[in-house]
Amino acid sequence: QVQLVESGGGSVQAGGSLRLSCAASGRTFKWYSMAWARQPPGKEREFVTTITGRSDSTYYADSVKGRFTISRDNAKNTVYLQMNSLEPEDTAVYYCAARGYADREYPYWGQGTQVTVSS
Repeated sequence: QVQLVESGGGSVQAGGSLRLSCAASGRTFKWYSMAWARQPPGKEREFVTTITGRSDSTYYADSVKGRFTISRDNAKNTVYLQMNSLEPEDTAVYYCAARGYADREYPYWGQGTQVTVSS
């Protein structure tokens, strides 16, 4: 079992930056691939970015490439999402998720943190 707690959300004007953090419980954090997903108002949840346990591979949705950066610190059991050049379309609840080596999907999710970008 992995418990995830996001922080760092808030309100920002377009063009601004925010950094989200996700703290994970457990001693096997380094074995989990991590992801950030978001759910805009009235829309489906979508994956934004993922990172492997050793940070040797990352994925970014086209909508955030060049603006968002995922990183992790396995010593601190924490994954980060640096968001730059924010746009009103980035407004959403952002979720952290974890997937173990044997999991085909992401079974562990945080409670979410709100990000609001105003124009």
